[in-house]
Amino acid sequence: MGILNDDAVLIEPGKNCGDPSIVTVNCPDESGLGSTLCRIILEFGLSLTRADFSTDGRWCYIVFWVTPDNSSPKIDWDSLKNRLLSACPSCLGSFYSSLQSNVSKPPPLYLLKFFCRDRKGLLHDVTKVLTELEFTIQRVKVMTTPDGRVLDMFFITDAMDLLHTKQRQTKTCDHLTAVLGEHGVSCELELAGPELESVQRFSSLSPVTADELFGSDGSGVSSSPNKVALTVDNQLSPAHTVLQIHCVDQKGLFYDILRTSKDCDVHIAYGRFSSKVKGYRNLDLFVRGTDGKKIADPKHQANFCSRLKEEMVCPLRVIIVNRGPDSELLVANPVELSGKGRPRVFYDVTLALKSLGVCIFSAEIGRHSTLDRQWEVYRFLLEESREFPLASLRARNQIVERVTKTLMGW
Repeated sequence: MGILNDDAVLIEPGKNCGDPSIVTVNCPDESGLGSTLCRIILEFGLSLTRADFSTDGRWCYIVFWVTPDNSSPKIDWDSLKNRLLSACPSCLGSFYSSLQSNVSKPPPLYLLKFFCRDRKGLLHDVTKVLTELEFTIQRVKVMTTPDGRVLDMFFITDAMDLLHTKQRQTKTCDHLTAVLGEHGVSCELELAGPELESVQRFSSLSPVTADELFGSDGSGVSSSPNKVALTVDNQLSPAHTVLQIHCVDQKGLFYDILRTSKDCDVHIAYGRFSSKVKGYRNLDLFVRGTDGKKIADPKHQANFCSRLKEEMVCPLRVIIVNRGPDSELLVANPVELSGKGRPRVFYDVTLALKSLGVCIFSAEIGRHSTLDRQWEVYRFLLEESREFPLASLRARNQIVERVTKTLMGW
């Protein structure tokens, strides 16, 4: 990205156990930078407890107060700093760095295949290893054979951009072998060619299932009691439209607000993400349109507020449907206009299922398009068990509730 001082990102660890660490970013600004930084923080298994955000359109100053999720006790702070630094524009000028980011190539896609004996929680254990190694799971195909073995195909990208090296490949397979232990593993890693990049890219859903998953009365998170109070004021500030938000706290809340603002071409000049009080958050955002002026058009205001409320109330969809004689768990989240899905969804879903003792027969990640957007769809074919008879509505509701709470950090 060019010349960038290491002081552009500073991390101050919490002084006492349980205290938040403070991440400060001070660098040139570019469109969508705040959303990108929040995404990286989420990828490392960190939750935002507070945030302050300010920019004049050329330079930004952001402070995040972060704590590890319960499922991510170990954080590689040096690696986090390097990732945040890599996302910061250079000091060569905002126009030049914006031009660089627009023409940068997407990271190469690799295919990781391994074959081993199945066991409870296997898929999450593998996902945990890949996440800790800073791989992003783009797509996955998991199949269980009749003799109790499992063939896993993970299409991954490497945040460190080192997977082309023999050392990185060997380290990956060694970590997987260490976790799988006596269950034995055959591990292969290769660069995915054009013929593999299209495998399972789009998920085939029946019209009935798609309507249940994406319809206005969809299930899962959308049925939660999360309510949003959002007010818009063009009088408080001479140069900005002021948004004041009061809503239930949840994992990725600030990320959802920033990514939605970016996709709606709304620029946040100043934002304060306050500490939660009795499970609720207060946010103050000073925003402008692409023309640098207040958002005065009532239609634009209404569309943006409607989209923002929807993304805060229902950032994910979670349902269980019948797939022939079997039961399938479906989880969907909107895809950013940049083409990126939500961080750590596969990790959280497999963690929730492992905690319940629910086994996964097969799993897939694909994309589905509706009229106004694209969705990332996670499909898990679940195995019947004595503890969770999947024909039972009560058992299905328990699974949906646990998966939803894990995804939302409740």
